Amino acid sequence: MTRQAAWLLGLALAAACPAEAQTTQTTLPSRYLDPVNGLALEAAVARALVEEPSVHAARLDVEAAAGRLRQAALRPNPSLSFERRVEPAGTDRLTMLGVEWPLDLFRRSRRVAVAGGDRAIAARALEDRERLLAAEVRARYGAVLAAIRDLEILEALLQATTEERNLLRARVAAGATPPLDRDLVEVEWSRVEAERLRQAGRTEAELIELKRWLGLEPGEPLRLSGDLEPLVPDEVPPGADVARDAASVERRPDVQQARARMDTAEARINLARQAGRVDLGLFGTYMRMDAGFPQLGFSAAGNLERVRGSMQYVAFGARFVLPVLNRSQGDVQAAEAERDAAVAMHRAVSLEARSEVAAARAEAFSAEQAVATYRRGARALARQNLDVVRQSYALGRVTVFEVLAEQRRWLEVERAYTEALRAAWEARTALRRALGEVR
Repeated sequence: MTRQAAWLLGLALAAACPAEAQTTQTTLPSRYLDPVNGLALEAAVARALVEEPSVHAARLDVEAAAGRLRQAALRPNPSLSFERRVEPAGTDRLTMLGVEWPLDLFRRSRRVAVAGGDRAIAARALEDRERLLAAEVRARYGAVLAAIRDLEILEALLQATTEERNLLRARVAAGATPPLDRDLVEVEWSRVEAERLRQAGRTEAELIELKRWLGLEPGEPLRLSGDLEPLVPDEVPPGADVARDAASVERRPDVQQARARMDTAEARINLARQAGRVDLGLFGTYMRMDAGFPQLGFSAAGNLERVRGSMQYVAFGARFVLPVLNRSQGDVQAAEAERDAAVAMHRAVSLEARSEVAAARAEAFSAEQAVATYRRGARALARQNLDVVRQSYALGRVTVFEVLAEQRRWLEVERAYTEALRAAWEARTALRRALGEVR
């Protein structure tokens, strides 16, 4: 009996320490983890910022806005006209060459201001997309590690239950244990195995979701090198600093984008107003006319010849656009409404950002306290209780029902601890996202 108790004690220790037990027996978690060559967290964020398709599209939007800014800075082209007139059945000819140059008075700078504002909006949109993407990758990375940790726990529990099942089969065959104990452990083994397979599916689904944010196809291989527990250190995040948080909110890309929309809307008002004012263009023409009459006259030499002459004209002047009827009243009204909407949106985005920071700090503080509660004693006590119950069963003091109940209780504590770790990690990630951090 003493030998059997020692064996069960070792089995309990193996089940209570899933990290050690799975190193030699686990197969499923090794599909997703590679401590040496696996993808680390910061490497995953860096890859996503380069490869993720929506970020690439946002970069192209910035390039397109830069092209529009370049185009807005160009002045209007001059226009050249050529005209040739011929008298049917006659000899008159008229050749005219004209050039016109729009001066684009006071419009170019305002047009450039609008295009520059659009480019600033696109740049801030790219930064905001990178901010959200980095936070999403961190959250998904933690979700995969949480799923792997639960899978490791189930693997270790399945290993321990398998050894219990084999032992009870042998004891029942020897007549030392009632068949009911064996059957109960058989049912428990089937339950743990089914739960392990389900957890493997959840892990695979979380990994595929992470691949999407990394710009990978679902079938591409991917292993991680991280561990969930080191991502959540023991220290609690610092409390709120009003001045520091306010500065972080003002630096957030979405807040800066809302401010850029305000500036761009103001520039559109100026452009619309200038479009309703006087504009000026210069023009010039050269004309050569060869004309005559059907009468005859005497030339300077006294000879009769047809009356005709060749004349050349040069003309230049200015052309004014007079805003008498159309002074861009509708465009000005629309631009002013857009400016007011941009101001309201800036207030809304700023308020949302401040609320996100406050909520993320509150959630991070509570989540860290929950993790600390598990680390201080709950997990150790659950392991200790399981050890005691297993030893008591080996000594014949408790039934297999109590062993299985305590085993499930230990599993619940470990999985609850995993959920607490995941919640704490997601809260930290949300706080970094709210503060506008990317790397």
